[in-house]
Amino acid sequence: MSSIYYKIPLKLSNVLEGNELPACNISDSITKNLELIIMTKYGEQRSDNTFGCGIWELDFEIITSQNLWEEKLRQSLLESIKKHETRLSNVIIAVTITELQKQSFFKQYPEIKKCVEISINAIIKKTGVDFNFDTNLFLSPLSKN
Repeated sequence: MSSIYYKIPLKLSNVLEGNELPACNISDSITKNLELIIMTKYGEQRSDNTFGCGIWELDFEIITSQNLWEEKLRQSLLESIKKHETRLSNVIIAVTITELQKQSFFKQYPEIKKCVEISINAIIKKTGVDFNFDTNLFLSPLSKN
């Protein structure tokens, strides 16, 4: 039995016009769901308060121990992925904070921002194929690279 995975964001205007929704493969579908999990604050999704991750609670926290902060986020992500992305098994997550110097054309001095690197490695249960996901986020305020 073949499953259909739809591209996000859904373009419901296609359906109203009598067209099909654009589809994607399982890997792209999982990637988009992981992005949603990472960028969603706990409680933001009304139908499930557990959807999301703890990065929003940690975003403005003063980092006294980098290792502790990274581990809190890693555990938060692991719990959420196990619950909300059941198409993956053997999930391994690495979280690293680095400082990044960002030069803006409009500012005289460079900004130093905290950058969170998230790497997720797993196996897609349905196919047995390795799955890799990497993203970088800037903290305070949270934004995607």
